[in-house]
Amino acid sequence: MNFSLNEDQRSLVAAIERLCEDFPVDYWRDHDDRAVFPHEFHRAVADSGWLGIAMPEAQGGAGLGITEAALMMRAISASGAGMSGASSVHMNIFGLNPVVVFGTEAQRQRFLPPLIAGTEKACFAVTEPDAGLDTTSLKTQAVRQPDGSYLLHGRKIWISTAQVADRMLILTRTTPLDQVKKPTQGLTLFYTALDRSKVEVREIHKLGRAAVDSNMLFIDGLEVPEEDRIGEEGRGFEYILHGLNPERILIAAEAIGIGRAALRIAAQYAQERVVFGRPIGQNQGVAHPLARAWANLEAADLMMLKAATLYDAGEPCGIEANAAKYLAAEAAHDACQNAVLTLGGMGYAKEYHVERLLRESYIPRIAPVSPQMILNFIAEKALGLPKSY
Repeated sequence: MNFSLNEDQRSLVAAIERLCEDFPVDYWRDHDDRAVFPHEFHRAVADSGWLGIAMPEAQGGAGLGITEAALMMRAISASGAGMSGASSVHMNIFGLNPVVVFGTEAQRQRFLPPLIAGTEKACFAVTEPDAGLDTTSLKTQAVRQPDGSYLLHGRKIWISTAQVADRMLILTRTTPLDQVKKPTQGLTLFYTALDRSKVEVREIHKLGRAAVDSNMLFIDGLEVPEEDRIGEEGRGFEYILHGLNPERILIAAEAIGIGRAALRIAAQYAQERVVFGRPIGQNQGVAHPLARAWANLEAADLMMLKAATLYDAGEPCGIEANAAKYLAAEAAHDACQNAVLTLGGMGYAKEYHVERLLRESYIPRIAPVSPQMILNFIAEKALGLPKSY
């Protein structure tokens, strides 16, 4: 059993770290303060060829696995970019997996190259105000027209990057809930242009990650051509499920990166800050919380890498992917909170960046699924307990 990265993986991490050196923590603080999307960073990742890290080589991607994608996202986040950096490219990394797996060759050739090249940005529109995690209850309708196109009406919420996106991957209901045998049936997936004359994008102002927008979408008569439908009509829920485990793995990697960034700042401060004639890091009351946070992050990292390895090998990984997301999110939040407390008053100051990382550390705890729902899943699938929802 080998826990070391191979030479190619180490080279990948080193390349991402070099790229991120051009975007120091002050860059991310400034973009967070001004709530401005990091276009320069997105462009740099695209120009370096990394936006297509897990996309097929036939469409210009690198054709690497989720393990490599996770290492990349962990390195971006750990650089101090946090969720602002990770979320600015997250959709590109694996968001279009349903197109890769279930789309036609013509769709892959049409949709993937612009995303990989960074000339187009995409958003992922599934969650709705009245559905939340109960995806089968979504109400956005896609009604088929005589010419084969679809007319969309409905609302979506917590849609990241919709302010800057050119296209959206959107899940809709094409067959009413009362006309299907199972609630998972009758849902259809589209990847289509985000026509702002038919879609109002209303930003949600939030606690952290202001550089990457979150939004409500109000869709009123958006016409979608049949060639923008991904896969068969009515099987969209199945297609979305296919990408859930990789999403959990990538979120875990990003959370671990946040925690590592916060610990790095806290450890340096604890070495340099002298009170009563000695560094505060010499006090166990300061050192032990940071040491515990380090241990928890490393344990979460091992679970994340295990889940990624299983996925890339084609093995079942649902339990591991969910456990990785849970462990990483909790460890990251704990690390960021202890970093703020280590810095004391300066931890509350934007100058030292840990307050930004703490605010962003709530995101992997909440999204894309709550810790309680993950524990429900693990209790059922790993322990054989009765399903609770």
